Amino acid sequence: MLTNSKCQWEPITNFHALLVVFAETKSSRHGGESVAEVLRDHGIKFVFTLVGGHISPILVACEKLGIRIVDTRHEATAVFAADAVARLSGTVGVAAVTAGPGLTNTVTAVKNAQMAESPLLLIGGAAATLLQGRGALQDIDQLSLFKPLCKFCASVRSVRKIVPTLRKALAIAQSGTPGPVFIEFPIDTLYPYHVVEKEFSPKGTPKGIMGKITAWYLHNHLTNLFAGAWEVRDISPLPVHVPQATDQQVQRCVELVSRAKKPLILLGSQATLPPTSADDIRKALESLGIPCFLGGMSRGMLGKDSPLHIRQNRRDALKEADLLLLAGTVCDFRLSYGRVLNRRSKIIAVNRDKTQLLKNSDIFWKPTVAIQGDVGSFLLRLSKGLAGHKFPEDWPQNLKDGDRVKEKANRAKAEEKTERHLNPLKVLHHVDELMSEDSIIVADGGDFVGSAAYILKPRGPLRCFSEDPGCGVWIVYGDGSLGYTVAEFDTFTRHKTPVIALVGNDACWSQISREQVPLLGSNVACDLAFTDYHIVADGYGGKGHLIGREDESQFEEIVKQAQRECREGKAVLLNVLIGKTNFRDGSISV
Repeated sequence: MLTNSKCQWEPITNFHALLVVFAETKSSRHGGESVAEVLRDHGIKFVFTLVGGHISPILVACEKLGIRIVDTRHEATAVFAADAVARLSGTVGVAAVTAGPGLTNTVTAVKNAQMAESPLLLIGGAAATLLQGRGALQDIDQLSLFKPLCKFCASVRSVRKIVPTLRKALAIAQSGTPGPVFIEFPIDTLYPYHVVEKEFSPKGTPKGIMGKITAWYLHNHLTNLFAGAWEVRDISPLPVHVPQATDQQVQRCVELVSRAKKPLILLGSQATLPPTSADDIRKALESLGIPCFLGGMSRGMLGKDSPLHIRQNRRDALKEADLLLLAGTVCDFRLSYGRVLNRRSKIIAVNRDKTQLLKNSDIFWKPTVAIQGDVGSFLLRLSKGLAGHKFPEDWPQNLKDGDRVKEKANRAKAEEKTERHLNPLKVLHHVDELMSEDSIIVADGGDFVGSAAYILKPRGPLRCFSEDPGCGVWIVYGDGSLGYTVAEFDTFTRHKTPVIALVGNDACWSQISREQVPLLGSNVACDLAFTDYHIVADGYGGKGHLIGREDESQFEEIVKQAQRECREGKAVLLNVLIGKTNFRDGSISV
């Protein structure tokens, strides 16, 4: 063994080879710094977390490099927030949570990111490499838990593996069909050598042959753990692979679309993925001149009042269309698994994911052309191929006329008096009229949010994540869904994140009750209380307002007051007591 003041050479032998490893024993550096450097060079500006000792070195190092650490009150919220950043910014969203229960708490949010096709990196702490499987604190088999949910899972086994593992994971998260990736970092890969050495080293002089063998083994394990840890490595992003349609496929689609008289586009969330900007996609859609239904994250792609954006009567439009472009839209329950499609129409399906591209095509529908490729790039090329082509103007005009008839009926429904409290449709119409043009709408709920989807109009296509208080963020909650995350008003307050939460409070899980009562004759487990959520918001440092029937004449002024408070940096909650309507009778809840 060769030693000096800074480093140590340690021979490790087996029957097959002689391996010499090198570790700097006096360095104060730690693995958390390597994690932070890679994230910074990949353009990561936020890490969402609920703190734990397993991951503290990562959080401290990120903060030192200017990456903002946002700590939430539940691990699921941290992942949901990272997912939101990924969708809005086009970068990878990052969440870091502690080992064991910290990670199990994220499962629903990670599955949500998988289904939403969001590029997300989940960083998890883990028990020390030598203690895994031996009953260490919060030690569980984490990789098995996340393998069904993530595109890539890895456990870092030495400090030198941190950089290459992170670079690979971040590239995989964005390539092909984007999705979550998971890396666990055993605690001994994140802390400095001298800290880890204290835990590994025997407390006294080893005695007996077994004691000496154990000490030798532990020493060599430690040396290998830090071998080559601080060698200079490339930390820049690896290339990201995005599948593309072939020229022949695009030309075939140009020919099909050019012959259509009643073409229709169903645009899904994949249209918002990089590398194509939302603004370029909007221009391509406007150039095509084909009426569009917008779903998922593509809502708002055409702005608030585009003549091409059709919001109502989708089932009727699908039956009438002679050509349908499924641009990132999947034939799942939302399209009755393909049963609502016109069997005589030509169908072009474009999706990065082959499984989603052809879902249920063997049963209820069949694509004329199926393209496994990027939706945004395809739309730009299709628009270029159809430059100058004009479709019959009466088709989008007729669909838009149908929109106006349906929306007039919705307006009339909003004026009906509910048995108690406020009409939820009227509330939503008022809010839509008062929202600023730069608002971002976030929705979390069942019945109230389902109604909001018909009434609230997204203001525009995705834009970069903004902390500007002038950019209004509205969170539309049902009172049931609010119960999961109302504690995050503490997070909003501590991190000076101004939002307006609109809570439709009908003291019920109405989306379930709507079917359960007539079918099964009981409202069991559906009733809630008209809870004072506005007081809860006050308690967390926000500002709450209660709005009931007696406040209806002041509704506009209360909302404007909330907007002023939001601009001043406050997180505001509007606890709106609402009554029952039959607006969503027959809606799907299972």
